[in-house]
Amino acid sequence: MRNLKRITFVVITLLVVLATVVFMLENQQPVSLVFLGWGGPQTSVAIPIILALLLGMMIGPLLSWVASLSNKPKRAKTV
Repeated sequence: MRNLKRITFVVITLLVVLATVVFMLENQQPVSLVFLGWGGPQTSVAIPIILALLLGMMIGPLLSWVASLSNKPKRAKTV
């Protein structure tokens, strides 16, 4: 059972890596992003999209963790 989970994890990871590589190879048009007047260098269109995906994958759990901290009941002070 343990080996089945490990094999499943490896297969899913390889599929995600393969999909990312195919996405990057298919989207190589140059693009220059401008945000609030700041311009960036021309890069492949896949790079900003993947960076936005990774940033969202980091911000989502962080916001969930912060929300769980604020929802904890406060302890009553006993004197």
